[in-house]
Amino acid sequence: MHSPFRALMVQGTTSDAGKSVLVAGLCRVLARKGIKVAPFKPQNMALNSAVTQDGGEIGRAQAVQAAACNIEPTVHMNPVLLKPNSDTGAQVILQGKALTNMEATGYHDYKLVAMNTVIDSFERLQQDYESIMIEGAGSPAEINLRANDIANMGFAEKADVPVIIVADIDRGGVFAHLYGTLELLSESEQARVKGFVINRFRGDIALLQSGLDWLEEKTGKPVIGVLPYLHGFDLEAEDAIDSQQQLSNEARLVVKVPVFTRISNHTDFDVMRQNPDIELKYVGKGESLAGADVIILPGSKSTRADLDYLRSQGWDKEIARHLRFGGKVMGICGGYQMLGNLIDDPEGIEGPSGSSNGLGYLNLTTRMTNDKTLTRVQGTLNLCGKQATVKGYEIHAGVSEIQGESIITLENGQLDGLVSDCGQILGTYLHGVFDDPAAFSLFCHWMGADNIAKVDHHANQERAINRIADAIEEHLNLELLWPELGARN
Repeated sequence: MHSPFRALMVQGTTSDAGKSVLVAGLCRVLARKGIKVAPFKPQNMALNSAVTQDGGEIGRAQAVQAAACNIEPTVHMNPVLLKPNSDTGAQVILQGKALTNMEATGYHDYKLVAMNTVIDSFERLQQDYESIMIEGAGSPAEINLRANDIANMGFAEKADVPVIIVADIDRGGVFAHLYGTLELLSESEQARVKGFVINRFRGDIALLQSGLDWLEEKTGKPVIGVLPYLHGFDLEAEDAIDSQQQLSNEARLVVKVPVFTRISNHTDFDVMRQNPDIELKYVGKGESLAGADVIILPGSKSTRADLDYLRSQGWDKEIARHLRFGGKVMGICGGYQMLGNLIDDPEGIEGPSGSSNGLGYLNLTTRMTNDKTLTRVQGTLNLCGKQATVKGYEIHAGVSEIQGESIITLENGQLDGLVSDCGQILGTYLHGVFDDPAAFSLFCHWMGADNIAKVDHHANQERAINRIADAIEEHLNLELLWPELGARN
């Protein structure tokens, strides 16, 4: 589809420079103008993922960006997703479906094949949308990754799309980042860079002006704008754990989440983190779980390996002590599997083949299989003699056999989750299980806290998207990118 609002790629000088957020904001700006726009990220490496309506898996950042476009996400918005399962290997997911596990060296060569998948998805989106907002990955100046690149300039050159480069001034060294990144690009790559965006600036912009003038003179590229630091800005993180909180004077519930080496979908806890009545603490290596009202074991991409890690930290002993003193323990997805009796992985789906004894708190046995469950679900939560509507999504390789009464009845008639006979321990496969306010209130009741403040996750996401879109409209000269934009109201 030919459009004056052609595709634009946002690349960054570093990881976490603001690419995901800038793309989400640009998507909302164009959507406000009535332009049919979609997000796209050729290759994403993240353990936070989302499920599309047709049962595919993509990075959560692209699902948020699709929401900014007011459209449903599809697998073509993130055709290559890499989910690390070791320091050197990852599960490769193409157009929503797991292909295989690969070591980094093998994948480097495979990118020649993956480029065909990337271009196929991009062309499909181009047929349906006026504009495509594309997000790069990491930095385009990683010299060791330039060969066969499909994530940054390699894709931009192949698809012939213009690029803007964003840098985070709050990190320091912003002019070195921007100037150095541009200098490390080839001549043809430099030619497609249309300008720079400086992100997260605090203070008087007049003090920055001499630096902006120098950058434009040295590079011949315009600074499209400087985005301010948005205090209290909170949009789902692509992969890094976000621990910012706005607590009331005294937390009514203390929740601790151990950070596994391959923790996945920690966005499950955003609703708790955003709640002024809940103190949510992520517990890292060498730290203690003591002092919690509730311990929640999160999802994991490598469940057996992370179960070993949990034990190596002594967290299994702390969990046992916590339960002896009347505390509550919950597991989500991989954490749910850990609470069971056995995790069997005879084919080495998530790592070396073998079996691991679980923590033994719930009567379930899990077997890893090649058939990955990817589905959005809704149903009824039954807990403490009360009911509430619950929604969520499942992303897991394991199939669990349970003995006992399930806590969730799904609309398709299937059952999910389990609670212990003592009532102190429960688990579920459902990610996003806290996002529905009614279900969240019932879970809080089980945790021992009633009348917890209500947090509307969807409203918070919309508020954040609109905040960055407002900042973009105010501080960026978008007509440098799309001269026709001023005519669209």
